[in-house]
Amino acid sequence: MGKRLYGLALAAAIGMGLVLLMGALVTKTGSGDGCGTDWPLCNGKFVPAYTIESMIEYSHRFVTAIVGLFVLATAVGAYMKLRHSREALMFAYGTLFFTVLQAILGALAVIFPQSDAVMALHFGFSLLAFSSALLLAVGLRTGAYVPKGMEAPGGPRGSRPEADTVMSAGMRKWIWGAAVYSYIVVYVGAFVRHTESSGGCLGWPLCNGQVVPPLTGATGIAFIHRIAAVILLVVIVIIAYKASRPEGGSRLLRNAAQWALVLTVLQVFSGASVVWTLSSDWYLLTALVHVVLISGLFGVLCYMSVLAWRSVRPTGGKNRSA
Repeated sequence: MGKRLYGLALAAAIGMGLVLLMGALVTKTGSGDGCGTDWPLCNGKFVPAYTIESMIEYSHRFVTAIVGLFVLATAVGAYMKLRHSREALMFAYGTLFFTVLQAILGALAVIFPQSDAVMALHFGFSLLAFSSALLLAVGLRTGAYVPKGMEAPGGPRGSRPEADTVMSAGMRKWIWGAAVYSYIVVYVGAFVRHTESSGGCLGWPLCNGQVVPPLTGATGIAFIHRIAAVILLVVIVIIAYKASRPEGGSRLLRNAAQWALVLTVLQVFSGASVVWTLSSDWYLLTALVHVVLISGLFGVLCYMSVLAWRSVRPTGGKNRSA
């Protein structure tokens, strides 16, 4: 479909992942006020003062702007090359929309103080932009958007592996439910960060030495996030088990479910490591690893959701992409 377009989509996906990571770094280091209330300038200057907070905040803005150009170029390229595929355009335009939306929300947060609940949405929109970019890049890599009848004989890009995905209606509901629920878990986690509630539950797996602590203040917020993460783990285990059965679906779905299970287990333990390192120099690293893992998990669940969606689409149609 074009190496340049794939390169742009891949750069946009990697860039949005970096934006997610840097946004978490801004929050964890308390650098959100590093540039005062100025935007796009930093404390009234184009080149900010060399303080840690201002450099972290301003570098986040700079990277977001550069990645935004990649996202825009990808959207334009998709319009020129992939107009036959509504799915590809949806991902390309979705990436652009959520990138702009999270940038606007970030700018408003600098100029006008926002509530923690609203700021948690900033991470959520960035995650949606990352996932859309990732899905577009994966689709281009696997040849999912090659017009029907133009597939190259042989080779990984001509085989249309996604088109062979078959799954039951029950499996589709589990996958779609898990994707939506995981976004809720991510939002609660972002809310924990922005309210600085990580210390509300000391110790793991118990919370302050209790099975069920008082659900008030930071303790309640952190404990709810833990319970939500455990429920997500149970849901992913069920999906992975169903996918592993002979009637569960294709090899593609089975592999994706296995990746989702691995990432879910890792993010649970990374969440525990965040608690264990709260008072150490390792805290920032463990917190960023936690963000990377949950972002990867959400991306895999979104990919599985797309596979579920493709499995119920009609096999014909002018604008169908495999």
